Amino acid sequence: MLSFIQETPEVLDPASEEKTLSIYKLIVDGGLGGQIIIAILFVLLAVSLYIYFERFFAIKAAAKVDKNFMNQIKDYVSSGKIESADALCKSTNSPTARLIEKGISRIGKPLEDINTAIENAGKLEVYQLEKNVSVIATIAGAAPMIGFLGTVIGMIVAIHEIANSGGQIDIKMLSDGLYTAMTTTVAGLIVGIIAYISYNHIVVRTDKVMYQMEAKSVEFLDLLNEPV
Repeated sequence: MLSFIQETPEVLDPASEEKTLSIYKLIVDGGLGGQIIIAILFVLLAVSLYIYFERFFAIKAAAKVDKNFMNQIKDYVSSGKIESADALCKSTNSPTARLIEKGISRIGKPLEDINTAIENAGKLEVYQLEKNVSVIATIAGAAPMIGFLGTVIGMIVAIHEIANSGGQIDIKMLSDGLYTAMTTTVAGLIVGIIAYISYNHIVVRTDKVMYQMEAKSVEFLDLLNEPV
């Protein structure tokens, strides 16, 4: 009876250890190759999140336009107060205001020239809105491939251990290779998914600002095309 009581903890302890899973332990046990790849993926995640939030707040600010802005522009232009309209545009920090300002500066020229000037200014504004967004797209595509690279490295390590085991496989060394393979794959997919979602969200918000700019530009051109 005493012997049974003494052996029972030895049976339970390994079982309890097997159920314990630590992400930190997985990364540490993955070897140097896995740790390097995890570190690279962590840096890519930080870069993508930084660009996402920086662009998110920039686009959010760009989308804010006073509802009375175009009504004031119409009143100024209709009454011939071009300088007042231009001053209003300069005092309003938004892509839409800068497009209208470009159009106001061309008043008196053919409507086609005004339209071209607004379109060129619009391209510059879109470029500013999309600044560094392509980096997030690149990370979304590259992160899973980097994770897969870790998978390949881990499998090579595992196969190398099997080949050099001499018929006696070292489970510890074999598990290190498998840890590298699995943890880097999961990390790569997580970073890729986050970057992919971030990229698409930024693209959608940018498109909304672009449609807003286009609508206000057409409204301004219609104003200039109205018969006096």
